[in-house]
Amino acid sequence: MPPDLVLVDTNVLIYAMLPETEHHQRARMLLERGQGEDGRLCFTPQIFSEFYAIATNPRRVTLPRTPQEVLITFNQIMELRGMILLPIPLDILDRMKSLLEKYPVKGNEIFDIQLVASMLGNGVEKIQTFNRKHFERYSEITILEQ
Repeated sequence: MPPDLVLVDTNVLIYAMLPETEHHQRARMLLERGQGEDGRLCFTPQIFSEFYAIATNPRRVTLPRTPQEVLITFNQIMELRGMILLPIPLDILDRMKSLLEKYPVKGNEIFDIQLVASMLGNGVEKIQTFNRKHFERYSEITILEQ
């Protein structure tokens, strides 16, 4: 993996896709960094799943997208030269259990633990997100400001 990779959280992709959102411009500018070969932006299969689930859900977004629209958008993101798809680490469950021992979360917060475990299993220590509070507790990673 290239050094200094930055994981792009799901909410950045959602905001970039939805012009009606308050963070749209900032999210688009961040993804434009991914157009360069040295963009050093990455995502995980989990990010794709979350992105798809949110973008097609009328309870989560004002104007839900069709499955085809979401696939087109995600393909455009994946085609950015500076974007890298991280593999799921083979030791992800062990990493998740270790993180859960240190940070005993409940409910949907398990998905943040899984994301942090994927990051660390791939040597990624930075995340770009608009949901700072979701990741503040994890001393193993750094949250980048928008």
